[in-house]
Amino acid sequence: MSQYERRMEYLNNSKVIYRRDPINDKPTEVHQWGYFYEEGTHEQYELFRSKAKINTFKSLKWHLYVIWYLNPQMDQDFFKKIAEFISKKSNGFVTFDISDNLLEKMLYDVSLMDLEKPPPNKLRKIVFKDSSGLSLKEKLSIVGQMIGRSKISDTEIYDAMIMLNGENIKITATKLASYLNCSTRTIYRNMGNELKKEKILLNQQNEKI
Repeated sequence: MSQYERRMEYLNNSKVIYRRDPINDKPTEVHQWGYFYEEGTHEQYELFRSKAKINTFKSLKWHLYVIWYLNPQMDQDFFKKIAEFISKKSNGFVTFDISDNLLEKMLYDVSLMDLEKPPPNKLRKIVFKDSSGLSLKEKLSIVGQMIGRSKISDTEIYDAMIMLNGENIKITATKLASYLNCSTRTIYRNMGNELKKEKILLNQQNEKI
């Protein structure tokens, strides 16, 4: 097991919103299992869905920005309390220690963010309902079916990576190609530097679990 387990119960008991489905983008198709966005959506926020922990200051700042954005009713004091909890290594959200001064500066920067402007976010095309009850194999089968209509992109690869990570399966180009029903060459061609770094991070985090 990892040294510190993520203490999600604190956020849940505090009624902090950290996941939200798209509210403006309309799905192209609605299914029993979830939604398909042909052009993709940037409005799907799913903090702490993956087992990977926050391992950079930049990522921590982005997570705090998203929480600030998704919880407009929060006042500064409550937001600071939540931020301090998340940034404390022993609570299982981050992999590093952060000084009080640096956290204060980070909170100040986030507090100046325009809440009318959504935080930058990865494009998603397929959104599964929490209540779908689907297995990893079934989800990846659906991803394969949906992307079979068009050319595979880094969006589908990222979705597959997150699902594999959620099942503690090591992410490799061969596994991704097999699940997405394409060649490894296609995976390599569409996996940019950002996704390559994400793949390394997710695999490293799973090794520590």
